[in-house]
Amino acid sequence: MADALRADVSRLEIVHTDTMPWAPSPSPTVWRKRLERSGPVEAGRVTSVVRYDPGSRFHAHPHPDGEEIFVISGVFEDHRGAHPAGSYLLAAEGFEHAPRSGPGCTLFVKLRQYVGSGRQTITVDSAAMKWSPHPRFAGVEIKSLYDSPEHGEAVRLVRLGAGVKLPPVEMPGGEEIFVLEGAFTDEHGAYRPGSWIRLPPGSRHAPQSAGGCVFYVKKGHLADR
Repeated sequence: MADALRADVSRLEIVHTDTMPWAPSPSPTVWRKRLERSGPVEAGRVTSVVRYDPGSRFHAHPHPDGEEIFVISGVFEDHRGAHPAGSYLLAAEGFEHAPRSGPGCTLFVKLRQYVGSGRQTITVDSAAMKWSPHPRFAGVEIKSLYDSPEHGEAVRLVRLGAGVKLPPVEMPGGEEIFVLEGAFTDEHGAYRPGSWIRLPPGSRHAPQSAGGCVFYVKKGHLADR
């Protein structure tokens, strides 16, 4: 549609969210930076960085086609409890909540991108997980947050050690990255905390990090869009 935002997943997209202004949401105490959107402005498929001011509350609402949240900082709250930084939340079709935050928080959020039967509502505390060595690459560690062979999707945290240089990595189903800590580079650019990169299906890149970094990565979800 004409007012879509970075909706063509066949294109490489790089956004440094620290250069973007916060935009208002339907709640006066919740703010957002939209990275991609297709469909209606307030009811479409969206990826955003979202900020809850201290004491924020959002009205109760459902999540058609699901919701995915990673808590970047602060504490996010709803009827499931309090979710501190590092929490990863997946909500399946039919989920409804009235989110809030006492101390405030910043989130990475994906709406209407958890579609399909058999999906589960999941809560993961990644801060309580141990890093595991990557099975192929020395100096790389991972925390697996979600893995669905049925849907061809995987979500993980990846930590590159200082000085790591990876060979070119193939991405038949595409890949989406959000940098949480540190910095890395590849042949497409240089990335810092808050950088969002969407690599299209069939692409490749060779990340390297001089000082080390941690990033969220989602794989395989772009092939059918």
